[in-house]
Amino acid sequence: MSSRSASTREYETSGQSPSRSASPPVPNSSDTEAEGLIFYHMDLYGSEERFDIFPEELSGQRDRSLWDTRKESTLSSEKNQRSHEAGYDLEKEVAELAKMYGLDEDREKELELLRGHVESRRPPARTGKAESQGSVYNASKSSSTVKDQSQSTKQQVLPNDAAQDEDQSKARVEDEAGSHTGSREGLSSGGMSDEWSSQAVSEEEEGMDVFCSTCKIPIRAFDKLFGEHKDHEVAQLPRALESEKEEIHKNMCKLEEQIAQMENFASHLEEIFITVEENFGRQEQNFEVHYNDAVQVLAQKYEEQLEALGEEKRQKLEALYGQLVSCGEQLDTCKELTDVTQELYLENDKANFMKAALPVVDRLEEFLKKEVDLKLSTLPDFEERVIDVSEVEQLMNSINTIPAPCAPVINPQAPNAATGTSLKVCWGLFSDDTIESYQLCYKPVSNERRSDEQAEHTVKVKETYCTITNLLPNTQYEFWVSALNASGISPPSEKAVYVTAPSPPTIMSKKIRSCENAALVCWESRDINPVDSYMVELSKMIGEESGNTVTESIVGIPNCEVLIHLQPRQSYRICVRALNLGGSSERSEPVLIHTTGTYFCLNEDTAHPLLAILDDGFTIACDELENPECDLPVYDNSFTRSIGILGSLIPFPGKHYWEVEVEEDTEYRIGVAFENTPRHGYLGANNSSWCMRHIITPSRHKYEFLHSGMTPDIRITIPPQRIGILLDYENCRLSFFNADIAQHLYTFNSHFQHYVHPCFALETPGILRIHTGIAKPLWTALP
Repeated sequence: MSSRSASTREYETSGQSPSRSASPPVPNSSDTEAEGLIFYHMDLYGSEERFDIFPEELSGQRDRSLWDTRKESTLSSEKNQRSHEAGYDLEKEVAELAKMYGLDEDREKELELLRGHVESRRPPARTGKAESQGSVYNASKSSSTVKDQSQSTKQQVLPNDAAQDEDQSKARVEDEAGSHTGSREGLSSGGMSDEWSSQAVSEEEEGMDVFCSTCKIPIRAFDKLFGEHKDHEVAQLPRALESEKEEIHKNMCKLEEQIAQMENFASHLEEIFITVEENFGRQEQNFEVHYNDAVQVLAQKYEEQLEALGEEKRQKLEALYGQLVSCGEQLDTCKELTDVTQELYLENDKANFMKAALPVVDRLEEFLKKEVDLKLSTLPDFEERVIDVSEVEQLMNSINTIPAPCAPVINPQAPNAATGTSLKVCWGLFSDDTIESYQLCYKPVSNERRSDEQAEHTVKVKETYCTITNLLPNTQYEFWVSALNASGISPPSEKAVYVTAPSPPTIMSKKIRSCENAALVCWESRDINPVDSYMVELSKMIGEESGNTVTESIVGIPNCEVLIHLQPRQSYRICVRALNLGGSSERSEPVLIHTTGTYFCLNEDTAHPLLAILDDGFTIACDELENPECDLPVYDNSFTRSIGILGSLIPFPGKHYWEVEVEEDTEYRIGVAFENTPRHGYLGANNSSWCMRHIITPSRHKYEFLHSGMTPDIRITIPPQRIGILLDYENCRLSFFNADIAQHLYTFNSHFQHYVHPCFALETPGILRIHTGIAKPLWTALP
């Protein structure tokens, strides 16, 4: 391509016609490629042959090419200059807007985007310049080769014009270099533009860190500052993402609720569909029954009226017949008297006439004295009778206006709506049926096989709720309800199980243990069925206040004991409630706990049969010691050889102090022991108990501090009558003190692998008084 262009410009410069000159030599392709030139395929419009075909367009085309080249160069330089000047103003405006919108944290990213935006306009000029220089350099080298070849050729063709041809070749090379520079610059600019476009798209996709709330799309921070989103409301993309996710989550929750409602509604529609079928069957049966009843009533009315009409006819005929018979008898009598009178009237013998005339006259007078009834005894007309169809109308009206009711829907039990002896049951009717009353049935739920044989109870109410009383605590009851009206009773509803609230628990005072900062409270349930959980209510006693105000509640306790953290040197009133689905029980009987020291009780199950616990619960006594291994009944956990007893377990870390009051002439053992200490041995004679022993010898009072049967040689000159015991779990110590004179007697240093029990034993008849809940004296502090 370069050789052809150069040849064309050579003809133009020299003004010679190409027809009169030989074709210019074409450089060898291998030589040209060695110099870094690239040959492109061109059609006739860019070749030498084109001028032979269109000679008249040569001059105009050359002028336009030069003018377009100069114009593009001028516009490119002006554009680069404007971009360069706009860059500085743009950075300043970016800084101000970033500060205004609080985008300082994205400053670096914005500057990178800004530099990319500014440089996107600068590189074509700079790159084009560099490319132009490279192209000129390469073109110069190529043109030199072309020039040498041209010179050699022209020397052969035109030997007389060597100098002129050399000048023309130089001009041709310069024009060719400019042409190659513009071409290579165009290619370089086009490649740079494509590369920048793909990079800009990638940066645009990666740099979307702002969300436009107006357009609802993610954008770049640069678009907020200078783009079409400049006046829109924006937010950080992570924050907008979280907000959108939260909104989607809320909508999903609402959608799930709506789905559940629609499913419930669909289930209800299915129930209504079935109810419609059932109601149709009942209504059809009701129609048939009412129709038969109406026909039967009408037939009965007809028979009654017909029978009454026949009776009236019979009475009329009997009355007329009697009157007809009486009338015939009177006619016969009249005829007879008439005949007798005529015969008498024809008698000529006066004597005979007078004899016969007197009886006839008497008969005539007697007959004529009788009144003859010539009126009808009854009328021929019958009484008008109308059949009473009011009952039939009532039956027909009941068919047309009162449909059979559908089954009610009983509600599940509402939480905390029950007491220990009562339940409130509610239901609803999802139809417009006329209801006169409801029939509520219930029975206790039993796990036994014969649960169907449980007695059923029925209550009739007019409301859609009913409170059932006199129930058992913490007991499940099965309820179902039916609706009633004049047409009958509806099918029963689905059965629902309700449960009464539990009975109040009973706190076991003898098993309560406490220290200065905690308490272990135990209780027992009074219900046969298990409860869901327990709740402990604490009321702090302040001054003379009764402590009825609950200051703290502990809920969700699964078992019948709880370890409560308390404040030292305070008094608390503690109650317990049992909870289930029905609600909470009443409060238990309260107990008072004082956190002035360690408090424990004696475990009666571990006591030897010869050991007695007095009424205060903290004094033990033994009256006789015939044979410790006696035949008295014992518990499985009782001591059998040592006449001893264990106190409650002390399950609290820290220091615990209690005192034992003893008599000077009593032999005893006091200390601590593990739960598994042997019951058939003596305290201190094994590795699971630590104790102080007092025995009386003929010469003195002897005190031993026993563990595994070993004791140190210690002499105590003043026999203690009140012994203080300090158990220190943290420092692994068990110390004994003479509390009367604040004297330290002895300390065991042993690592207690488990919590221990206080232990007490008598070896001679006597009494031991145990004092708990005592604040730890200051003189018990050991170095």
